[in-house]
Amino acid sequence: MSPAISLSSESKAREYLQLKLLHLVPVFFIVTFASFMMLNLLPGDLVDAILMDEESAPPTEADRQALAKELNLDKPVIIRYALWLGNMLTGDLGRSYVTTQPVTEALAQRIPVSVELMIMAQILAVMLSVPLGIFSGYKANSPTDQLISASAFGLLAIPVFVAGTMLIWIFAILLGWLPSSGHTPMEEDFWKNITGFILPAFTIAMVEVPVLMRVLRTDIITTLQEDYIALAKSKGMTTSYILFHHALRPSSFSYVTLLGLQLGNLITGTIVVETLFSIPGVGQLLINSVDNRDEIMVQGVITFVALVYVGANLAVDLMYAVLDPRVVQRR
Repeated sequence: MSPAISLSSESKAREYLQLKLLHLVPVFFIVTFASFMMLNLLPGDLVDAILMDEESAPPTEADRQALAKELNLDKPVIIRYALWLGNMLTGDLGRSYVTTQPVTEALAQRIPVSVELMIMAQILAVMLSVPLGIFSGYKANSPTDQLISASAFGLLAIPVFVAGTMLIWIFAILLGWLPSSGHTPMEEDFWKNITGFILPAFTIAMVEVPVLMRVLRTDIITTLQEDYIALAKSKGMTTSYILFHHALRPSSFSYVTLLGLQLGNLITGTIVVETLFSIPGVGQLLINSVDNRDEIMVQGVITFVALVYVGANLAVDLMYAVLDPRVVQRR
Protein backbone atom coordinates (compact mmCIF):
# COMPACT_ATOMS: atom_id res chain seq x y z
CA MET A 1 0.00 0.00 0.00
CA SER A 2 1.40 3.36 -1.00
CA PRO A 3 1.83 6.16 1.57
CA ALA A 4 -0.76 8.26 -0.30
CA ILE A 5 -3.41 5.53 -0.02
CA SER A 6 -2.55 4.97 3.64
CA LEU A 7 -2.91 8.69 4.44
CA SER A 8 -6.20 8.81 2.55
CA SER A 9 -7.55 5.86 4.56
CA GLU A 10 -6.47 7.45 7.83
CA SER A 11 -8.10 10.75 6.83
CA LYS A 12 -11.38 9.03 5.97
CA ALA A 13 -11.30 7.05 9.21
CA ARG A 14 -10.79 10.30 11.14
CA GLU A 15 -13.65 11.98 9.27
CA TYR A 16 -15.88 8.96 9.91
CA LEU A 17 -15.18 9.11 13.66
CA GLN A 18 -15.76 12.88 13.79
CA LEU A 19 -19.06 12.54 11.92
CA LYS A 20 -20.30 9.90 14.33
CA LEU A 21 -19.34 12.03 17.31
CA LEU A 22 -21.18 15.01 15.83
CA HIS A 23 -24.28 12.85 15.54
CA LEU A 24 -24.08 11.46 19.08
CA VAL A 25 -23.21 14.59 21.07
CA PRO A 26 -26.58 16.31 20.38
CA VAL A 27 -28.35 13.09 21.42
CA PHE A 28 -26.67 13.25 24.82
CA PHE A 29 -27.70 16.86 25.41
CA ILE A 30 -31.26 16.26 24.21
CA VAL A 31 -31.65 13.32 26.60
CA THR A 32 -30.33 15.24 29.61
CA PHE A 33 -32.46 18.31 28.77
CA ALA A 34 -35.63 16.26 28.27
CA SER A 35 -35.09 14.31 31.49
CA PHE A 36 -34.45 17.54 33.44
CA MET A 37 -37.68 19.02 32.12
CA MET A 38 -39.73 15.90 32.88
CA LEU A 39 -38.41 15.65 36.43
CA ASN A 40 -39.90 19.05 37.07
CA LEU A 41 -43.32 17.80 36.01
CA LEU A 42 -43.46 15.29 38.87
CA PRO A 43 -46.36 15.99 41.27
CA GLY A 44 -45.73 17.52 44.66
CA ASP A 45 -43.35 20.14 45.96
CA LEU A 46 -39.74 19.06 46.48
CA VAL A 47 -39.06 21.76 49.07
CA ASP A 48 -42.01 20.63 51.20
CA ALA A 49 -40.93 16.99 50.85
CA ILE A 50 -37.40 17.76 52.08
CA LEU A 51 -38.56 19.94 54.97
CA MET A 52 -41.15 17.41 56.10
CA ASP A 53 -38.43 14.76 56.27
CA GLU A 54 -36.16 17.02 58.31
CA GLU A 55 -38.67 18.60 60.70
CA SER A 56 -41.61 17.30 62.69
CA ALA A 57 -43.46 20.64 62.59
CA PRO A 58 -44.97 21.93 59.32
CA PRO A 59 -42.48 24.16 57.45
CA THR A 60 -43.01 27.90 57.44
CA GLU A 61 -42.99 30.01 54.30
CA ALA A 62 -39.64 31.50 55.38
CA ASP A 63 -38.17 28.00 55.68
CA ARG A 64 -39.49 27.11 52.24
CA GLN A 65 -38.06 30.21 50.60
CA ALA A 66 -34.66 29.78 52.27
CA LEU A 67 -34.33 26.16 51.17
CA ALA A 68 -35.56 26.93 47.66
CA LYS A 69 -32.94 29.65 47.33
CA GLU A 70 -30.20 27.39 48.70
CA LEU A 71 -31.03 24.66 46.16
CA ASN A 72 -31.66 27.12 43.30
CA LEU A 73 -35.24 25.89 43.16
CA ASP A 74 -36.47 29.48 43.09
CA LYS A 75 -34.99 29.95 39.62
CA PRO A 76 -36.72 29.09 36.31
CA VAL A 77 -36.18 25.54 35.17
CA ILE A 78 -34.18 26.62 32.11
CA ILE A 79 -31.74 28.55 34.31
CA ARG A 80 -31.43 25.57 36.64
CA TYR A 81 -30.65 23.29 33.71
CA ALA A 82 -28.01 25.73 32.44
CA LEU A 83 -26.41 25.84 35.90
CA TRP A 84 -26.51 22.06 36.18
CA LEU A 85 -25.08 21.65 32.68
CA GLY A 86 -22.21 24.03 33.41
CA ASN A 87 -21.33 22.11 36.57
CA MET A 88 -21.73 18.76 34.78
CA LEU A 89 -19.23 19.76 32.10
CA THR A 90 -16.68 20.33 34.88
CA GLY A 91 -17.42 16.91 36.40
CA ASP A 92 -19.71 18.14 39.19
CA LEU A 93 -23.14 16.46 39.10
CA GLY A 94 -24.27 18.11 42.32
CA ARG A 95 -25.34 16.70 45.67
CA SER A 96 -28.33 14.60 46.58
CA TYR A 97 -31.22 16.61 48.00
CA VAL A 98 -32.04 13.74 50.35
CA THR A 99 -28.71 12.28 51.53
CA THR A 100 -26.42 15.26 50.69
CA GLN A 101 -24.01 12.71 49.18
CA PRO A 102 -22.24 13.91 46.02
CA VAL A 103 -23.81 12.30 42.96
CA THR A 104 -20.42 11.36 41.51
CA GLU A 105 -19.52 9.58 44.75
CA ALA A 106 -22.80 7.62 44.76
CA LEU A 107 -22.32 6.64 41.11
CA ALA A 108 -18.70 5.64 41.72
CA GLN A 109 -19.90 3.22 44.40
CA ARG A 110 -22.68 1.74 42.26
CA ILE A 111 -21.28 1.75 38.71
CA PRO A 112 -18.81 -1.17 39.17
CA VAL A 113 -21.66 -3.39 40.42
CA SER A 114 -23.96 -2.56 37.48
CA VAL A 115 -21.16 -2.78 34.92
CA GLU A 116 -20.16 -6.23 36.18
CA LEU A 117 -23.77 -7.37 35.97
CA MET A 118 -24.23 -5.99 32.44
CA ILE A 119 -20.96 -7.51 31.22
CA MET A 120 -21.87 -10.93 32.61
CA ALA A 121 -25.35 -10.69 31.07
CA GLN A 122 -23.93 -9.65 27.70
CA ILE A 123 -21.34 -12.44 27.75
CA LEU A 124 -24.03 -15.01 28.54
CA ALA A 125 -26.28 -13.59 25.80
CA VAL A 126 -23.51 -13.80 23.19
CA MET A 127 -22.37 -17.27 24.31
CA LEU A 128 -25.91 -18.59 23.95
CA SER A 129 -27.21 -16.66 20.93
CA VAL A 130 -24.23 -17.15 18.58
CA PRO A 131 -24.11 -20.98 18.57
CA LEU A 132 -27.93 -21.20 18.65
CA GLY A 133 -28.24 -18.73 15.77
CA ILE A 134 -25.61 -20.49 13.66
CA PHE A 135 -26.99 -23.96 14.33
CA SER A 136 -30.58 -22.87 13.75
CA GLY A 137 -29.59 -21.18 10.48
CA TYR A 138 -27.67 -24.22 9.33
CA LYS A 139 -30.63 -26.49 10.18
CA ALA A 140 -33.20 -24.03 8.77
CA ASN A 141 -36.80 -25.31 8.73
CA SER A 142 -35.81 -28.61 10.33
CA PRO A 143 -37.61 -29.89 13.48
CA THR A 144 -34.60 -28.75 15.54
CA ASP A 145 -34.79 -25.24 14.07
CA GLN A 146 -38.53 -25.10 14.74
CA LEU A 147 -38.02 -26.20 18.34
CA ILE A 148 -35.33 -23.56 18.94
CA SER A 149 -37.45 -20.84 17.30
CA ALA A 150 -40.54 -21.79 19.30
CA SER A 151 -38.52 -21.73 22.53
CA ALA A 152 -37.13 -18.30 21.61
CA PHE A 153 -40.60 -16.87 21.03
CA GLY A 154 -41.71 -18.37 24.33
CA LEU A 155 -38.88 -16.62 26.19
CA LEU A 156 -39.80 -13.30 24.56
CA ALA A 157 -43.26 -13.55 26.10
CA ILE A 158 -41.89 -13.77 29.66
CA PRO A 159 -41.34 -10.40 31.44
CA VAL A 160 -38.00 -9.88 33.15
CA PHE A 161 -39.41 -9.86 36.68
CA VAL A 162 -41.34 -13.07 36.01
CA ALA A 163 -38.25 -14.78 34.60
CA GLY A 164 -36.21 -13.65 37.60
CA THR A 165 -38.82 -14.86 40.06
CA MET A 166 -38.95 -18.27 38.34
CA LEU A 167 -35.15 -18.61 38.46
CA ILE A 168 -35.07 -17.65 42.13
CA TRP A 169 -37.74 -20.25 42.93
CA ILE A 170 -36.01 -23.04 40.96
CA PHE A 171 -32.30 -22.48 41.61
CA ALA A 172 -32.30 -20.64 44.96
CA ILE A 173 -35.33 -21.95 46.85
CA LEU A 174 -36.07 -25.38 45.33
CA LEU A 175 -32.52 -26.57 44.52
CA GLY A 176 -30.54 -24.25 46.80
CA TRP A 177 -27.68 -23.97 44.29
CA LEU A 178 -27.41 -20.18 44.08
CA PRO A 179 -28.17 -17.18 46.34
CA SER A 180 -31.49 -15.47 45.78
CA SER A 181 -30.41 -11.92 46.63
CA GLY A 182 -27.62 -9.71 47.91
CA HIS A 183 -24.18 -8.79 46.66
CA THR A 184 -20.67 -9.68 47.81
CA PRO A 185 -17.84 -7.42 46.56
CA MET A 186 -15.26 -9.22 44.46
CA GLU A 187 -12.40 -8.15 46.73
CA GLU A 188 -14.11 -9.85 49.69
CA ASP A 189 -14.95 -13.18 48.08
CA PHE A 190 -14.47 -13.76 44.36
CA TRP A 191 -16.55 -16.93 44.13
CA LYS A 192 -19.49 -15.51 46.10
CA ASN A 193 -19.37 -12.45 43.88
CA ILE A 194 -19.61 -14.54 40.70
CA THR A 195 -22.28 -16.93 41.99
CA GLY A 196 -24.33 -13.99 43.25
CA PHE A 197 -24.45 -12.56 39.73
CA ILE A 198 -25.32 -15.79 37.87
CA LEU A 199 -29.10 -15.65 38.36
CA PRO A 200 -29.43 -11.87 37.74
CA ALA A 201 -27.20 -12.03 34.65
CA PHE A 202 -29.04 -15.04 33.25
CA THR A 203 -32.37 -13.29 33.88
CA ILE A 204 -31.28 -10.36 31.70
CA ALA A 205 -29.69 -12.63 29.07
CA MET A 206 -32.92 -14.59 28.70
CA VAL A 207 -34.56 -11.48 27.23
CA GLU A 208 -31.71 -10.75 24.81
CA VAL A 209 -30.92 -14.24 23.50
CA PRO A 210 -34.12 -14.83 21.47
CA VAL A 211 -33.84 -11.56 19.54
CA LEU A 212 -30.11 -11.88 18.87
CA MET A 213 -30.43 -15.51 17.89
CA ARG A 214 -33.25 -14.88 15.40
CA VAL A 215 -31.36 -12.06 13.68
CA LEU A 216 -28.19 -14.13 13.34
CA ARG A 217 -30.19 -17.14 12.10
CA THR A 218 -31.75 -15.10 9.29
CA ASP A 219 -28.39 -13.71 8.14
CA ILE A 220 -26.70 -17.12 8.35
CA ILE A 221 -29.39 -18.61 6.07
CA THR A 222 -28.76 -15.86 3.51
CA THR A 223 -24.97 -16.16 3.70
CA LEU A 224 -24.99 -19.94 3.25
CA GLN A 225 -26.58 -19.42 -0.16
CA GLU A 226 -23.62 -17.37 -1.44
CA ASP A 227 -21.33 -18.74 -4.15
CA TYR A 228 -18.17 -18.55 -2.04
CA ILE A 229 -19.78 -20.88 0.52
CA ALA A 230 -20.42 -23.42 -2.25
CA LEU A 231 -16.78 -23.00 -3.31
CA ALA A 232 -15.59 -23.64 0.24
CA LYS A 233 -17.69 -26.79 0.39
CA SER A 234 -16.25 -27.99 -2.92
CA LYS A 235 -12.75 -27.64 -1.47
CA GLY A 236 -13.63 -30.15 1.23
CA MET A 237 -13.72 -27.73 4.18
CA THR A 238 -15.57 -28.97 7.26
CA THR A 239 -18.99 -27.62 8.09
CA SER A 240 -17.87 -26.09 11.38
CA TYR A 241 -14.95 -24.32 9.66
CA ILE A 242 -17.24 -22.91 6.97
CA LEU A 243 -19.82 -21.73 9.50
CA PHE A 244 -17.42 -20.04 11.91
CA HIS A 245 -14.73 -18.81 9.48
CA HIS A 246 -16.65 -18.00 6.29
CA ALA A 247 -20.29 -17.48 7.25
CA LEU A 248 -20.22 -15.87 10.71
CA ARG A 249 -18.35 -12.66 9.92
CA PRO A 250 -20.45 -11.48 6.92
CA SER A 251 -23.58 -12.48 8.85
CA SER A 252 -22.69 -10.46 11.93
CA PHE A 253 -23.50 -6.91 10.78
CA SER A 254 -27.14 -6.97 11.86
CA TYR A 255 -26.13 -8.91 14.97
CA VAL A 256 -23.57 -6.30 16.03
CA THR A 257 -26.04 -3.48 15.35
CA LEU A 258 -28.72 -5.16 17.41
CA LEU A 259 -26.22 -5.90 20.18
CA GLY A 260 -25.64 -2.15 20.50
CA LEU A 261 -29.31 -1.25 20.18
CA GLN A 262 -30.19 -3.82 22.82
CA LEU A 263 -28.27 -1.72 25.34
CA GLY A 264 -31.47 0.13 26.15
CA ASN A 265 -33.18 -3.15 27.03
CA LEU A 266 -30.06 -4.25 28.90
CA ILE A 267 -30.13 -1.13 31.09
CA THR A 268 -33.88 -1.45 31.64
CA GLY A 269 -33.45 -5.11 32.57
CA THR A 270 -30.64 -4.19 34.94
CA ILE A 271 -32.88 -1.71 36.77
CA VAL A 272 -35.60 -4.33 37.29
CA VAL A 273 -33.18 -7.14 38.14
CA GLU A 274 -31.16 -5.10 40.64
CA THR A 275 -34.37 -4.29 42.48
CA LEU A 276 -35.58 -7.91 42.34
CA PHE A 277 -32.26 -9.40 43.52
CA SER A 278 -31.39 -6.56 45.97
CA ILE A 279 -28.19 -5.67 44.12
CA PRO A 280 -26.78 -2.24 45.09
CA GLY A 281 -26.18 -0.98 41.56
CA VAL A 282 -27.13 2.08 39.54
CA GLY A 283 -30.57 0.65 38.78
CA GLN A 284 -31.45 0.31 42.45
CA LEU A 285 -30.06 3.80 43.07
CA LEU A 286 -32.37 5.17 40.35
CA ILE A 287 -35.46 3.48 41.79
CA ASN A 288 -34.71 4.71 45.32
CA SER A 289 -34.02 8.23 44.05
CA VAL A 290 -37.30 8.35 42.12
CA ASP A 291 -39.18 7.14 45.21
CA ASN A 292 -37.55 9.92 47.25
CA ARG A 293 -37.97 12.45 44.43
CA ASP A 294 -34.25 13.14 44.60
CA GLU A 295 -34.09 15.07 41.31
CA ILE A 296 -30.35 15.73 41.31
CA MET A 297 -29.52 12.06 41.91
CA VAL A 298 -32.01 10.94 39.25
CA GLN A 299 -30.52 13.41 36.78
CA GLY A 300 -27.02 12.13 37.54
CA VAL A 301 -28.07 8.52 36.91
CA ILE A 302 -29.79 9.48 33.65
CA THR A 303 -26.64 11.34 32.58
CA PHE A 304 -24.57 8.23 33.22
CA VAL A 305 -27.03 6.06 31.27
CA ALA A 306 -27.01 8.54 28.36
CA LEU A 307 -23.20 8.48 28.28
CA VAL A 308 -23.19 4.67 28.26
CA TYR A 309 -25.77 4.56 25.47
CA VAL A 310 -23.91 7.11 23.34
CA GLY A 311 -20.64 5.27 23.92
CA ALA A 312 -22.20 1.94 22.96
CA ASN A 313 -23.57 3.36 19.72
CA LEU A 314 -20.14 4.77 18.89
CA ALA A 315 -18.58 1.37 19.62
CA VAL A 316 -21.09 -0.27 17.24
CA ASP A 317 -20.18 2.17 14.48
CA LEU A 318 -16.48 1.51 15.03
CA MET A 319 -17.13 -2.24 15.00
CA TYR A 320 -18.78 -1.79 11.61
CA ALA A 321 -15.59 -0.21 10.33
CA VAL A 322 -13.55 -3.13 11.66
CA LEU A 323 -15.84 -5.77 10.17
CA ASP A 324 -16.07 -4.01 6.81
CA PRO A 325 -13.53 -1.23 6.07
CA ARG A 326 -15.61 -0.26 3.05
CA VAL A 327 -18.01 1.44 5.47
CA VAL A 328 -15.34 4.05 6.15
CA GLN A 329 -14.29 4.34 2.50
CA ARG A 330 -17.88 5.13 1.43
CA ARG A 331 -18.02 8.16 3.71
